[in-house]
Amino acid sequence: MFASKIKNKNICLIESNSKIGQKIKVSGGAKCNITNEKVSCDNYLGEKKLTSFVLKEFSNKDLLNFLNENGVYPKVNPKIVKGTYFCNSSQDVIDMFSKTTSHVKKFLNTKVTDVNYDENFIIKTDNQNIKARKLVVASGGLSYEGLGASSIAFDIAKKFGHTVAKLNPALVGFTVQKEQFWFKKLSGLSLMVKAKVENKSFYGSLLFAHKGCSGPVILNSSLYWKKGKMSFDFLPNKKVRKLLVGNAFISSKIPLPKRFMQEFLESIELKDKPCNKLNEEEIKRLETIHDYEFSPAGNFGYTKAEVTKGGICTDEIDIQSMESLKQKDLYFLGECLDITGELGGYNFQFAFSSAVSCANRI
Repeated sequence: MFASKIKNKNICLIESNSKIGQKIKVSGGAKCNITNEKVSCDNYLGEKKLTSFVLKEFSNKDLLNFLNENGVYPKVNPKIVKGTYFCNSSQDVIDMFSKTTSHVKKFLNTKVTDVNYDENFIIKTDNQNIKARKLVVASGGLSYEGLGASSIAFDIAKKFGHTVAKLNPALVGFTVQKEQFWFKKLSGLSLMVKAKVENKSFYGSLLFAHKGCSGPVILNSSLYWKKGKMSFDFLPNKKVRKLLVGNAFISSKIPLPKRFMQEFLESIELKDKPCNKLNEEEIKRLETIHDYEFSPAGNFGYTKAEVTKGGICTDEIDIQSMESLKQKDLYFLGECLDITGELGGYNFQFAFSSAVSCANRI
């Protein structure tokens, strides 16, 4: 986006992969979840002032217009993630950027190893040194090492005096404590649940996995979870107490998969039995299905994480141009900044928007 917007300037692009856009290629199940119907700073973890300015500078509507003008026509697919625009194919986006950056000299299969400054930037790579008057760093975070992810953005930032907030995998599944090992027995099963974490709540699909739990609702929760407890409502929009009538067994009256009910009942130490045989204390235990608390043990790590949260502190970045306040002519864009979006096209939107803010002023 940055390079395609700046014409009539001598620009080069340094890419560690043999082709551009490899992370775009795998995004959204190879359909590129590129933006969302509703985008605001509330969808991001990080500095609200900078995020709001950047999103206003180049909104989701601006991005969709840009894509349409260049032959890419994303559509909302509510079956995957609510409100998210997906492209027909990620390759369409890559082909678009290949075309719009045809004026840019590309150094492919080139890994940046260090950057120095002496009137100009000296960019050291594993192939050669490249001299530049201005340097824009848009190399992402630590997620997807197999696609070329590295710490180079943070290494450069630190070298020029920037503070880097603690880095962690985000939009990633959770591992579980011993008390939730029953989740693992349900591997492959998915439910629509409501999750509460910190001061946020999310409604969406929970996928039980052999390591713990995943799915869209978990990925979003992982962005805000720090340490301690979060909770699930496994039966949103219904009241379990109202369902427990008659002499039918509990697992028959509660509209959830039998596999799940068997494991849940065992976890709360309650036998499956006729509803009219339940006492008040047992009903209260069953009502924890609406507020099941647990503490994740951790997450699946950077190899499974879609993004990295934390990053270069934004109070050291010019809010309009994305220029470093520590080093003139040095710019940082997208995921390497300490701003991380929720699942649903928000991180692509911020990457594009921050690139436009920079390109408008560089």
